[in-house]
Amino acid sequence: MSEQITPYQVAPKTPLAGSAAAEIREQGEVTRRKFPLLLTTAWAALAAALGGLTTISVRFLFPNVLFEPVQKFKAGLPGDYSVGEVDERWKDKYGIWMVRNEEMMYALITTCTHLGCTPNWLPSQNKFKCPCHGSGYYKTGINFEGPAPRPLERAKIFIDPADGQIVVDKSVQFFQERGDWANAESFLKL
Repeated sequence: MSEQITPYQVAPKTPLAGSAAAEIREQGEVTRRKFPLLLTTAWAALAAALGGLTTISVRFLFPNVLFEPVQKFKAGLPGDYSVGEVDERWKDKYGIWMVRNEEMMYALITTCTHLGCTPNWLPSQNKFKCPCHGSGYYKTGINFEGPAPRPLERAKIFIDPADGQIVVDKSVQFFQERGDWANAESFLKL
């Protein structure tokens, strides 16, 4: 006859049952001693998540602002510019070349029409040459070599009636391929 356990009796502990309980306790059962550490870790994780969310929310309120140079500026008197030369004094600050010839004066924007690099004026070769991909432009801004698909743009240029100075407005651009260079605002008649 096998020994039967009645509901009023307690089964004796076997070594297998004791080791299984210890193993369960090690794998994830929270003891009274581990509970404060677990609670502290949970609060720290919550605080880090809320801190990150707050940082993102505050950063959203202050967007990136790109400060560009002024688009409209005074470039001096027409007599300040030599006939037949490209003046580079506004190249770095405003991205403009001032070109004066016998009949007129115009402002070329210093951005290559291929991929946006800044060409260099080569007075010995009498041309603009882009260092990135080799596009070449005549003094007039017309492209003649390299991958540039179209001529340089011109900026609006006029004389301020109050003081007689040249005003260049880069926010208004003129494109040769559209016929804009014939517009009276794209050059100064001298």
